[in-house]
Amino acid sequence: MSDKNTAIVLGAGVVGLSTALYLRRAGRDITVIDPLPPGGGASHGNAGMISADTASPIAMPGMLRQVPGWLRDKKGPLVVHPTYLPTALPWLMRWIKEGRIERVLAISDALRALHKDAFACWQDLIGPQAFGELVRRTGQIQVWDGEGESAGARVERQIRERHGIEAQVLGADDLQQMVPGISRAVRRALLVPGNGYTLSPARLVGALAERLRGEGGTIVAERALKLIPREGGGFTVWTNIANRVGADVVVAGGAWSKALLDPIGVRVPLETERGYHAMLPAPSIEPRYTISYKSRGFGVTPMEGGLRAAGTVEFAGLDAPPDETRARILAAHARALFPGLTHGEPQLWLGFRPSLPDTLPVLGPVPQRPGLHLAFGHGHYGMTAGPPSGRLVAALLARRAAPIDPAPYAVGRFAS
Repeated sequence: MSDKNTAIVLGAGVVGLSTALYLRRAGRDITVIDPLPPGGGASHGNAGMISADTASPIAMPGMLRQVPGWLRDKKGPLVVHPTYLPTALPWLMRWIKEGRIERVLAISDALRALHKDAFACWQDLIGPQAFGELVRRTGQIQVWDGEGESAGARVERQIRERHGIEAQVLGADDLQQMVPGISRAVRRALLVPGNGYTLSPARLVGALAERLRGEGGTIVAERALKLIPREGGGFTVWTNIANRVGADVVVAGGAWSKALLDPIGVRVPLETERGYHAMLPAPSIEPRYTISYKSRGFGVTPMEGGLRAAGTVEFAGLDAPPDETRARILAAHARALFPGLTHGEPQLWLGFRPSLPDTLPVLGPVPQRPGLHLAFGHGHYGMTAGPPSGRLVAALLARRAAPIDPAPYAVGRFAS
């Protein structure tokens, strides 16, 4: 039988480390297992946006009509590899269903509840000094090519109004003053002052790991191979070099979580959205804001190592090799957004977003598997929702009052 105070967290990304640190502060003996260094996966190379005042799901009304055009555009925001389409199709059909307006508004309520405390949770976890060094709360600028408000933008405005989220429409002169060098082809812009970014996702997640170790937690470089329920409670985590026993196990393995859960009968419709970035070193233009280019499905963020252009979506699974063309397109998009931009040789990266069709993560216990808890599926919002998710999962596991209603994130929503 396992020690009732032991807890194992599978995954040393932003979600797993946040959960582990909150659990450690609740008095649990914590071991985090991951074959990669802390923040070595999607937490490393994302756009770095912390979108506390964003509550829009990825699937939106009218998006289905845009998909054919995206797929025909070789430089567009969406690619589905033909050989992977049969695998991805059931997930894509569920994703399209989640784009109905009534679902979008309900999902936005859950996203708002989860995201609104993102900055407070980050500061709580890593402390004010590291927070001040690594996080910028300057706001986010969203831009579009056309002058008119698209159907998706109208719904996003409805969501902001529903939740009282502040946003400021920017005129052409305002935009040029706030973001010198941006293309005059950009016709619409919006400032969301409650959003921000990190100067280094890798260092920010590293600060979580440093705090966890400093407060008595353990991080081991092992690969979890299988979860084995134990008689009398708890689980054995069979890794590549050890058998580790915990009274509670939190699966926070991002896109790799499904492989651990399927063998024990826990079914979650998890899919991998592959995302790329191009880090542009020594850029001649360094904006003060993170910029979300809504028409092209990517973002640009000023970071310690240069200007990072990140985003777009590729469905090809976990095993297909990276497509460097997708990353180089992002560099070209950044130069189109800033026509005078020069930079050094781009550094290219591929990561795997763990995504669920309704944009919401799964957070909390698995009813039919006592001692098993889930914390994954954050898709495009990992850096935002990771710390608040860790706070919620730790509270539920410790049987303490939940900071928000956990029902929208429960795994049981996929039972039907």
